[in-house]
Amino acid sequence: MSEILRIVDLYVKYDSTPVLRGINLSINRGEKVVIMGPSGSGKSTLLRSIPLLVKPYRGEIYFNNIRVNDPNTDIRSIRQKIGFVFQSYNLFPHLTVLENITLPLTIVKKYPREKAVEKAMEMLRVVGLEDKANKYPLLISGGEQQRAAIARALAMDPMLLLLDEPTSALDPELVDEVLETLRIIAKRGITMMIVTHELDFAEEVADKAIFMDNGVIIEQGNAHEIFYNPKHERTRRFLRRLHRRFHINPKSHQL
Repeated sequence: MSEILRIVDLYVKYDSTPVLRGINLSINRGEKVVIMGPSGSGKSTLLRSIPLLVKPYRGEIYFNNIRVNDPNTDIRSIRQKIGFVFQSYNLFPHLTVLENITLPLTIVKKYPREKAVEKAMEMLRVVGLEDKANKYPLLISGGEQQRAAIARALAMDPMLLLLDEPTSALDPELVDEVLETLRIIAKRGITMMIVTHELDFAEEVADKAIFMDNGVIIEQGNAHEIFYNPKHERTRRFLRRLHRRFHINPKSHQL
């Protein structure tokens, strides 16, 4: 598989507080990468740094062989190829679900209205929301809003889809419907980076796992190896807490 993303010695800080400290990683096309770690470890900042929603002060980000944080790079063209699904749904409440999806297609991709609607309805069918197209966001559930946000990201045909704890804002009974949507998307072959603590889901879909703490990558590699045989004690402690929190059977983990 060919490389789609490479991050070299990346440092990010907020004011004078270091958030990312020397991040190095490489992701191949089609890989599903799960990022885990305690709150404040830098997971969300890592995702946001990729399309320069936050700007590093040191290091390099290469996407599709283009240096993203080169001052001469057209960042708008890069962002058109990267989908981002946030913890909050970020839907416009005054627009219908369909209009939320067609808006970026018409403005950014310059689709004619008819083509934008066709594409939006195709993505709504993928996430199981075709019947909610003409509803306003506040009239559908949180899980449906998040699935609409996923459909909006997919409609732009991204080369890379970033998902920042897409189930964290949901009531527990709505989590499964979003995870099922992500399982369907994972089978479509798109490259995905997902910040999540849903361990069963992560075990099912991830090719690669990354464990972060205090702004650094403690451990990364084959997802099965990290989930079942982590090399670092810090990773083992975190996974044990997840098992206890979600009452997960650790199977053959030696944690």
